[in-house]
Amino acid sequence: MANETLEQLGNALEAAQQKIGAVAEEVSEQAYNELVAIRREKLRGLQEAGNDPFELTSYPQADFAAEVKESFVDVPEGEQGRSVCMAGRMMSKRVMGKASFADLRDTTGNIQLYVRRDDVGVEEYQAFKKFDIGDIIGVRGFVFRTKMGEISVHVTEIVLLSKSLLPLPEKFHGLKDREARYRQRYVDLIVNPEVRKTFEVRSKFIRHMRNYLDERGYMEVETPVLNTIAGGAAARPFVTHHNTLDIDMYMRIATELPLKRLIVGGIDRVYEIGRIFRNEGMDPKHNPEFTTVELYQAYADFHTMMDIAEGILSSAALELLGGYEVEWLGEKIDLTPGWRRLTMVDAVKEYAGIDFGAISDNAQAVAAAEAIGVELPEAAEPTWGNALYACFDQRVEEKLIQPTFITMYPVEVSPLTKRSPQDKRLTERFELFICHSEMANAYSELNDPIDQRERFVKQAEQRERGDDEAEMLDEDFLTALEYGMPPTGGMGMGIDRCVMLLTNSSTIREVILFPTMKPLEQKRDESKAGNAAVNVSAEAASVSAPSVQIDLTKVKIEPLFADEVDFETFSKSDFRVVKIEACEAVPKSKKLLKFTLNDGTDRKRTILSGIHEYYEPEELVGKTCVAITNLPSRKMMGIDSEGMLISAVYEYDGREGLNLLMLDDNIPAGAKLY
Repeated sequence: MANETLEQLGNALEAAQQKIGAVAEEVSEQAYNELVAIRREKLRGLQEAGNDPFELTSYPQADFAAEVKESFVDVPEGEQGRSVCMAGRMMSKRVMGKASFADLRDTTGNIQLYVRRDDVGVEEYQAFKKFDIGDIIGVRGFVFRTKMGEISVHVTEIVLLSKSLLPLPEKFHGLKDREARYRQRYVDLIVNPEVRKTFEVRSKFIRHMRNYLDERGYMEVETPVLNTIAGGAAARPFVTHHNTLDIDMYMRIATELPLKRLIVGGIDRVYEIGRIFRNEGMDPKHNPEFTTVELYQAYADFHTMMDIAEGILSSAALELLGGYEVEWLGEKIDLTPGWRRLTMVDAVKEYAGIDFGAISDNAQAVAAAEAIGVELPEAAEPTWGNALYACFDQRVEEKLIQPTFITMYPVEVSPLTKRSPQDKRLTERFELFICHSEMANAYSELNDPIDQRERFVKQAEQRERGDDEAEMLDEDFLTALEYGMPPTGGMGMGIDRCVMLLTNSSTIREVILFPTMKPLEQKRDESKAGNAAVNVSAEAASVSAPSVQIDLTKVKIEPLFADEVDFETFSKSDFRVVKIEACEAVPKSKKLLKFTLNDGTDRKRTILSGIHEYYEPEELVGKTCVAITNLPSRKMMGIDSEGMLISAVYEYDGREGLNLLMLDDNIPAGAKLY
């Protein structure tokens, strides 16, 4: 009876908490709506009085916060500074009778305002008292230092330039609001000044890179975004339709082939900074549209490109950050020039224990890969080169922390690259890895049109076998090569990842102003349709308050197991509460997500789960889930998966529905489920 009573009390408490939460949410929404209504009423009053701020077309902004404060540092206390005219957003206001303080934020930073009734006039002061946080204002006055030592502006004139009709959020940062920050970057920039610094670094890095290449005689060009053939990379393109020509066209997946056509045409050093579009998965390192620089130099090779890649990144760190030491993804990275250069064969030998240099037979190479749990992609031929690359991709890449050039890639994965004179199975190609992330890809460019055609044909065959990322056959590019292309070195570098490195950002969405996001309405519709796998984010939940009900008549549940298990067998399964610290898509897999979990122990646990169809990685970071932790480790895509995350699976209206089981965040990691 005692247990029953406790259970009843627990249920009653839970119900009460839910009611309190619902009431609090309703009160909060009502308060917000009242604030919005008050601001709109203030605007209406201003307009009726002939003081519509939106009719103002300009303001003589002559001075800025950072420069004003810097110029006043050495001015003696008590001495009045120069007159200023400033404009910006009011971020705080403290009204104290006949005098008030406010904070003005402009593009350079914040400065305190001192507003006194006797200085601005009674009417202006009364108007100022009605200003709201977030309003855009203009002020005139003179600089002085308060008794507390803060450099401020003594205001003599103040004017409302634009009315903020929506209140600024008080707490707009943190994990729970991450999606909201990306969706409403304009608000993110207003209330989180540090975000602006990230994009200032991005702008400076691109400028630095332009200067670096311009100084070395490279010419910047622009090439088409829309193409009839998607080439230059192994990637799935976006398809659109040109109505006038009545043809399908592809958004470019690379700028490589047009730029090499320009090399043929005699522009010996050429580059393009451009937007690239790939219809692929999204994770902390991938966005469907991103920015690269591609550059090509006649009479050079991939060694020249290595020097340029190292030069751009190391000099950027020195110029923008003041040194070669950076921190990224929890690792200390040393960008001091003189980066390691390692062949793929040597890398696999060092990190995976297989010496492909001593293997010549295809079957033997595939068997060696399988012996360490490495799987070749379904569309890949069982060759020495594909086995080598699979071993590198699945067992080595994740171990490359410090800047490392991996060189000499197999021909099978390098269809646009010149073969090595020393080993025809390999190509003169490198990829630059920093903190297990690919930063750049470069070739000694293939300029043999006959060899190029053969490789295009093999890629076409691979497409027929189901690889929709394989290269398309580009006859015009082959024609260009037949006119003759000089020996050429070429490289592509991902600008977004470089900025991630320089700003210590953990996700590409932090360095793209407007990252691709699933529309909130679509997320709600999917939820209403019963696709419970698409969990609405914290932000989305706050927007759509009503809970969603699914049609239970359309739900089909698997029948219960008829066979019983004894209690001792069941109790051997160790169910533990885990916190998701990181989540990313597994390369080369459409289904798998890789989770880094806190299971309450001193080490992090890695679990792979095939739920990418239902969830995007970033929406799961920070969630509290349940895992079986004592299952034997098994390899999936070459990665050790240490357990299983628990999901609820069912059929809804003829299709599979899935919910990853999530718990209250107050439950600690490591708590055991009985």
